[in-house]
Amino acid sequence: MADCTILLIEDELPIRRFLRASLTGNGYRLMEAETGEQGLRLAAQQPPDLVILDLGLPDMDGQEVLRQLREWLGAPILILSVRDQEQQKIAALDSGADDYLTKPFSTGELLARIRVALRHASNTGKPGEKDSIFVREDLKVDLGLRRVFVKDQEIHLTPIEYKLLTTLVRHAGKVLTHGFLLKEVWGPHHQQENHYLRVFMASLRRKIETDSAQPRYLLTEPGVGYRLAAD
Repeated sequence: MADCTILLIEDELPIRRFLRASLTGNGYRLMEAETGEQGLRLAAQQPPDLVILDLGLPDMDGQEVLRQLREWLGAPILILSVRDQEQQKIAALDSGADDYLTKPFSTGELLARIRVALRHASNTGKPGEKDSIFVREDLKVDLGLRRVFVKDQEIHLTPIEYKLLTTLVRHAGKVLTHGFLLKEVWGPHHQQENHYLRVFMASLRRKIETDSAQPRYLLTEPGVGYRLAAD
């Protein structure tokens, strides 16, 4: 992912310093903004490959910055949030954010999330035969043939289980909220039926994971949704 430009919209100087060292030290070009208005202006002047956006900005709501960016910018947007902003994280993800990082976070986690987001963005809109097969360690999902394998053994899934898994596959590495998954798998009238999701996710884990209590593939983002591990 060399030659990628990241726009950081963050008002806290210590975090900007930390991210500056982490990102430039790993070969990324960095643009910095202290306010939402400055971030929107920089993004318009030089569209970045990825945006890191703090929700708590001094001049405007980070959700509004996200909304305005998403009107025209297709690049991945990673949200920065504190632990008690669960509903804001959900709202941001449902509004088009690709991922979120909870403060404090490690350099390793940050870089991994960036790699996944950039890789997902580079694959979007480029369908082809090679893209119809997802492989992650022992898990293989052939979207073209509608077949799922674990350790080369075919796993038989119900239609709902398969639709749930393939929705996660198509967004591998990205956090998908409960509401998004319920809408995609069950339809728009079931977005509050979280128990559906819990039941079928538990069933899917029993079939795919070696230890469903410690999943490697189908990861829970507490209070927010699920993610299919991609890194």
